[in-house]
Amino acid sequence: MTAETTEAADSPEASGDDRTPPDAATGGKPAAPGPRALAWRRRRASAARFWKEYRRHRAGVVGLAALVLFALVALTAPLTVGSDVESVTDAPGRPLESPSGHFPLGTDQFGRNLLGLVIWGSRVSLLVGLLAAVLSVAIGALIGVTAGHFRGWYATVAMRVTDWFLVMPTLVLAIALATVLSRSLGTIVLAIGVTTWPTTARLVRAQTLAVESRPYIERAKALGGGHWHIMSRHVLPNVMPLVLAQTTLIISSAILAEATLAFLGLGDPTVVSWGGLLQDAREAGAVSSGDWWYLVPPGIAIAVVALAFTLCGRAVEAVLNPRLGVSR
Repeated sequence: MTAETTEAADSPEASGDDRTPPDAATGGKPAAPGPRALAWRRRRASAARFWKEYRRHRAGVVGLAALVLFALVALTAPLTVGSDVESVTDAPGRPLESPSGHFPLGTDQFGRNLLGLVIWGSRVSLLVGLLAAVLSVAIGALIGVTAGHFRGWYATVAMRVTDWFLVMPTLVLAIALATVLSRSLGTIVLAIGVTTWPTTARLVRAQTLAVESRPYIERAKALGGGHWHIMSRHVLPNVMPLVLAQTTLIISSAILAEATLAFLGLGDPTVVSWGGLLQDAREAGAVSSGDWWYLVPPGIAIAVVALAFTLCGRAVEAVLNPRLGVSR
């Protein structure tokens, strides 16, 4: 065997070895991973640590399991109950039938299957609550970060507007917006989102002030870092854990607000939601006639989802800030 053949047989390509070839510039050691690979490795390690700590909070795990169950029910609703469950003309039962083997939760005032309506309504209630919470947190985070970074007259004006929203009743403002605008799901999302952001703005501004007082922010400014660089690369990553925890807590409030607006008749009448079912039950006189099966299922669904999001939010807060001392 020649020297060339021996060298080819011993090469990594020929032997199937996928190890990084040694670099002559590093003294024969494998080349170090790049910055992007290191960043993803740190993110994976951080996510693993977060999940390990989160699992220690039993209440948070129970809340997460409940949310996963509701999410699966909502996503599979078109397959399990079908969109024809909303149809009034093709209702399968008689109006206000009590629970039975054919209708486990009874029927509504039109003879529709209440179990199917509760399952189908979970899609709207969860979607509206999630979108409203995301909008609220996005507005609050934007105002909080910019007010904490720029300060001066801008921070003064922004915080005075925030204080005005804080002292005004949130539900009254949401009702006013939902009354003025057209009755649709977008209106409900907008009404909830633009009235529930002040708490997030206050919290994010306080965290931004704490972050910008650290020495590495001064070094970044001395090296020529602009406002956008400071806020996006240094401040925002440090306030994101707070934003995440605040989002999980606000979703429960947003779902309750959506149910309240729908119960007051300000929701979209063409879609089925848990709050809309409660409104239909009130109009049908289910309270006075004792038709409890028309009221209890959507009410329990709203309460369980709100509680599950609250449990998850408290667990996330405890993991991200152990000094809170939240019980497990």
